[in-house]
Amino acid sequence: MPRNRFQDIMRHLRFDDRSTRSDRAKTDKFAAISSVWGSFVTNCITSYNPGLHITVDEQLFLSKTLCCFLQYIATKPDKFRIKFWVACDLKSKYICNVLTYLGKDPSRPSGERLSENVVMRLMEPFLDKGRNVTTDNFFTSLSLAHKLLSRKTTILGTVNKIRREIPQSARHTDRNEFTTQVFSTTAATLTAYAPKRKKTVYILSRMHSVIQTDNTTKRKPNTVTLYNTTKCGVDVMDQMVREYTVRTGTRRWPVAVFYNMIDMAALNAHVLYQACTGRQERRVLPGGACKRVG
Repeated sequence: MPRNRFQDIMRHLRFDDRSTRSDRAKTDKFAAISSVWGSFVTNCITSYNPGLHITVDEQLFLSKTLCCFLQYIATKPDKFRIKFWVACDLKSKYICNVLTYLGKDPSRPSGERLSENVVMRLMEPFLDKGRNVTTDNFFTSLSLAHKLLSRKTTILGTVNKIRREIPQSARHTDRNEFTTQVFSTTAATLTAYAPKRKKTVYILSRMHSVIQTDNTTKRKPNTVTLYNTTKCGVDVMDQMVREYTVRTGTRRWPVAVFYNMIDMAALNAHVLYQACTGRQERRVLPGGACKRVG
């Protein structure tokens, strides 16, 4: 495509009716692209049946555009990013569901934690099927474990030691290296494992009723081993979409979101292509196979 043609397309690229945007933006911060984005997410949900393990985590999409929900991450080299919450199939890295963080959500029930609300919304299409969801310490809580269990879904995740559900007797950090302590309730099992002296990792699990340690020198409990295996779904997905990204510089946040959507659609199309044909080629895909998924 000629350069001038490409620049002309990008200059006029829009994803909604601009004449009605101001009215819709009063109740929808994502109004400039919400219609296209909603169709994309619906296709992601309905096009693939994920496996037993789903990983929920955040994706921080680099962007220097101006928008009201841009996140400032002081610990990152590139500090301004758009945050997406993502649910990925562990085995294929297929993006099963995705939400954009737009700030305070007035539809969230009063008193409900943001972390619990996000997980339940992401997992809603995949509940009641006996699946497991793996989360990090931002999401994991005993109350979330109860909610998921009521929908025939288990949880496995790290827990922050300041959470109220951590027993006081489990909070001491002066443990010997490679030791494990287990606490159980009817809803979940909490494993306190010390990979180093004075450092403790807490794993909450609804999958495990019996905790076993391996025969290596580190004596890792099976909850820690399984968590290490299932925690990386979203991180690996993010690496994969960046490998063949279409992203380029832009000052408009809807276009930045569109770039991320195309990257995600290309990965999902690749997973579906592999599942249908058994072929592994990746480079031939972004040119056209992601059209139906997007």
